[in-house]
Amino acid sequence: MEPAHPGLVLALALAAGVLAQSLAHHLRVPGIVLLLMIGVLLGPDGLSWVEPGALGAGLLAIVDVAVAVILFEGGLNLQISRLRREQKPIRRLVSVGALITLAGATVAVRLLMDWPWMQSALFGSLVVVTGPTVVTPLLRELRLRPRVATVLEAEGVLIDPIGAILALLVLEIALAPAAETVASGARGLALWLAVGTGGGGLAGLLLAGVLRLRRVVPDGFKNILTLASVLLLYHGCDAVVSTSGILAVMVAGIVVGNLPTRVDRDLREFKDQLTLLLVGLLFILLAADVRIEEVGALGWRGLLVVATLVFLVRPLDVWVSTATTGLSRRERHYIAWVAPRGIVAAAIASLTATVMEGTGVTGGAELRALVFVTIAGTVLLTGLTAGPVASLLGLRLPGRETVAILGAEGLGLALAKELNRAGVPVLFLDQDPQQCRRVQEAGFPVIFGNALEERTLQRARFEMVGTAIGLTSDEILNSIFVTEARERFAVPDGHVARSSLGSSASPDFVERQEAKVLFEGPHDVDRWDVRWRHGDLSVERLPFRADSIAPDPSESAMQESESTQELYVILAIRRGERAFPMSRGFQPRNGDIAAVAVHDPDRDEALRRLGEMGWTKAE
Repeated sequence: MEPAHPGLVLALALAAGVLAQSLAHHLRVPGIVLLLMIGVLLGPDGLSWVEPGALGAGLLAIVDVAVAVILFEGGLNLQISRLRREQKPIRRLVSVGALITLAGATVAVRLLMDWPWMQSALFGSLVVVTGPTVVTPLLRELRLRPRVATVLEAEGVLIDPIGAILALLVLEIALAPAAETVASGARGLALWLAVGTGGGGLAGLLLAGVLRLRRVVPDGFKNILTLASVLLLYHGCDAVVSTSGILAVMVAGIVVGNLPTRVDRDLREFKDQLTLLLVGLLFILLAADVRIEEVGALGWRGLLVVATLVFLVRPLDVWVSTATTGLSRRERHYIAWVAPRGIVAAAIASLTATVMEGTGVTGGAELRALVFVTIAGTVLLTGLTAGPVASLLGLRLPGRETVAILGAEGLGLALAKELNRAGVPVLFLDQDPQQCRRVQEAGFPVIFGNALEERTLQRARFEMVGTAIGLTSDEILNSIFVTEARERFAVPDGHVARSSLGSSASPDFVERQEAKVLFEGPHDVDRWDVRWRHGDLSVERLPFRADSIAPDPSESAMQESESTQELYVILAIRRGERAFPMSRGFQPRNGDIAAVAVHDPDRDEALRRLGEMGWTKAE
């Protein structure tokens, strides 16, 4: 049989990784479950389409690139403000908890598998890490309460470099067991921390500073500049101190993600997509690199090791680490249940096994196989049970039904009243004390503060918000508010009030944020607020009848959207039991009811023009 072509192996692994994750999304199962299965199916023990051995030393280079990007992306999404609130349990989980897992897993393997102590300790160090590439997508889908989500996400990202250095320290001791090795390991650990944190922090500050300079980084170059910088940082630090690049890229990601830079939605989406691509590639390659006979040779003892990790070691780790941290019993139970191992464990296990085989130390294949079984078992268990267990413990957030409106004046109050009539909860945000008091008198909750600050959005509980509406006279402020809500809290729907379509906040700027233009078109918000204060505004509810549309409705609608007369504003639509804000481009159906703010002195003309578009008063 001809040897596999390296380029074809890589291309097949990439394609299989993307297809497996797409299929997993439709089947609503954890992507890594399918990746592991398809990797084995395509590997030498299956169809023999993907043979990682054909890549030679290139496999380790691919692993390095993927790990660097994945950890940088994980750090990029960690917000320091959130970490501070839960710093005590997070700090303990990645320190005391890591040592408990190391010791517990080592003893379990020694007793159950009868491996030598050093080989057992190597396994213990490899399973210290949890899988951010598994945990983070799971958290987004489940929408857990903020405390639990923050602890799990932070643990997954922060413990990866700790687990990696533990594994390499244990490996160094295993290859050259001596008192000098232990001493040099301690010195190496101090140097690793200095290079990783120092190099990562400086690189993060430099990258953040460069991204802020528009004249230095042209449009379209931010993503590739960031990617090149991450890879250079990873390999540069590794050249100074082995594996310090893992810590460095994570620290750099945290720095860049928490400084006011040009890191916008485009960059975050680019990193998300690249991470998905690399996770799929790596799991296909690493799963294909594990032989079925090696896994089978572990027998029932291998499964018993995984069960011990899940039901004994992890609960002990969490209960000791989270004692007196303020977490409730239900939250501690859930954190103890969710600990899937992921890509970093697989990558470091593959590297460790390769080093052991290259130096003539036995047990590398068995070690890699047991890590593979641990990854498969914990991912499958977590993916299938995390949702039901969270619901059973009452840790999932309810549906995102709240509408948050920035701008507590006339049109905002009129819109809020119409949505509230249909049972939609509405929340206001504003910095003007008088407007806040006016909203409270109208019976609506209001958050006083700067709506562009994360702590203000947290006080408003934006994890419960389904629609963010920027409804002030400042179009840029409206757009930034909606962007912050969508990027920081994944608010699914956004609407931006506009005064004209030809202003600085251009339509493509709104479309890039996947936001909609509020109402049926642009409106002068200030003018309508004055009318509301003078009592010249009333609300009509008009059903839609397609048979009453004027002969040329498209031209009529265009003229109305560009009109400066401001006769009316279509605020919201009621369709059956649902009510939602009106947006430009909305296509009405027969039976839809529009709530329309009308300028009273021009009421007759406004109703006439609305009638030409199919919105007529009920007879």
